[in-house]
Amino acid sequence: MTIATLHELHRPLGSTGLMVSPLGLGTVKLGRDQGVKYPNGFQIPDDDAARMLLKQARELGINLIDTAPAYGRSEERLGPLLRGQRQDWVIVSKVGEEFADGLSRHDFSATHTRMSVERSLQRLETDFIDLVLVHSDGNDLAILEHEEVYATLAALKAEGKIGGFGFSGKTVEGGLKALEQGDCAMVTYNLNEQNESAVIDYAAAHGKAILVKKALASGHVCLSPGVDPVRASFELLFTRPGVASAIVGTINPLHLAHNVATVAQVLRGH
Repeated sequence: MTIATLHELHRPLGSTGLMVSPLGLGTVKLGRDQGVKYPNGFQIPDDDAARMLLKQARELGINLIDTAPAYGRSEERLGPLLRGQRQDWVIVSKVGEEFADGLSRHDFSATHTRMSVERSLQRLETDFIDLVLVHSDGNDLAILEHEEVYATLAALKAEGKIGGFGFSGKTVEGGLKALEQGDCAMVTYNLNEQNESAVIDYAAAHGKAILVKKALASGHVCLSPGVDPVRASFELLFTRPGVASAIVGTINPLHLAHNVATVAQVLRGH
């Protein structure tokens, strides 16, 4: 039996010119185990386990990796782990949220935004990041209307330090406004929560990119007996034009393989 992979199923990330796998690997669990909302506890994998997970993801056709300064040590671990593989990955990181001593704080100023991107470049050991998203605190419209973060990201894009920029928000209004000037919105969309679907529709109509977070409801989905929640989740997502990729933050190799096989089946119509 051949192993299902996503190599042949890469798709455009909006109009950024990037081609991405329909599943992306979220890396919060590589760097942070405090203040995260998962149903089960987990241990942050050591370097060998993390290296094996990244190798497995690559072999399964995943080329999209999602990280953030707020993910603890995730970025600084990924730098060395991805050495010599930069051309194999589309890297998404974030600005706006910092996490230290078990607490988050937010800063959307121009100074902090530029510092944060420069620091991410150093940590990730790269001279450009494919996509940088604003890590919203929930006050989406206030951030976009009154803060300097979007203008600063546009400048960093013009300088070639980032390939594109966008917004990981929590409201429909924020998502729509973010896509007017940005390249991408990251939205929550799953079997339990679909209130940001208007943002996906807007993106589909305007050639913008959508990344989906919490596609599997962070492991909380429960359905009737006999229904595979992973399959049902991906069927919901990938019937929507506009969705480029779903970010899944598993560190379990079996879950990763199952997710990939399921997405491959859904997209190939089996």
